[in-house]
Amino acid sequence: MVASVPDRIRDNIDSIRARIARAAARAGTGADKIELIAVTKFQPIESMYAAVECGIAILGENRVQERADKASRWDGRSAAWHMIGRLQRNKARKAVGLFDCIQSIDGFELAVAIERIIQERTKSEDGAARGYPVMVEVNTSGEETKGGVAPRDCADLVERIAGDCPHLTVEGLMTIGPLAGGDSETRASFALLRSLADVARKRTGLGIPHLSMGMSGDFEAAVEEGGTMVRIGTGIFGARHI
Repeated sequence: MVASVPDRIRDNIDSIRARIARAAARAGTGADKIELIAVTKFQPIESMYAAVECGIAILGENRVQERADKASRWDGRSAAWHMIGRLQRNKARKAVGLFDCIQSIDGFELAVAIERIIQERTKSEDGAARGYPVMVEVNTSGEETKGGVAPRDCADLVERIAGDCPHLTVEGLMTIGPLAGGDSETRASFALLRSLADVARKRTGLGIPHLSMGMSGDFEAAVEEGGTMVRIGTGIFGARHI
């Protein structure tokens, strides 16, 4: 008998969580330290509901418009939404209204645009600034097709955001592993992100608790290299519904 879509998604999530647990054990950490993000690009709402029912707490979307389309049909089930795709400044205002965190900050100008939007919209009850969570995307592989700040500029960007964007909170760094190359190149990319976070912490005094790295094909290596968030799409849902 062919498994139903919810059952298949549950089985996939259980399998991924087991693999995360084994990778975390090899790294000397706990599986509870690793957040599984379900990447929902081109996935139907019903599959997303199934993932949330299986305990997925964060959904990752690549495009602002797709998130907006899904928001109009979402039934209110509890989940945080993270922007993980490249974000253009002219879509920043819409993104802030749709996402709980933007992981793809790739330059100071984009950070400033979001800072101004949050400054306009978000104040705590006592009038103090409330931090909107962002993450700095780093191009650790050097591939020209990828977004992200160059590794040499990472700490400077984190420092500028921390100093000049009081309404933003830098929660971590994000990267995409190399599209080509083997395990050693992939691990080097992830290890570089970990070392960049260490440098940024020392420079700024920020906690920078999260490293968002690893996808369906390389998430175990990411966990072993210190990742705290893995972004899984096809490994959970199967092929995309384009």
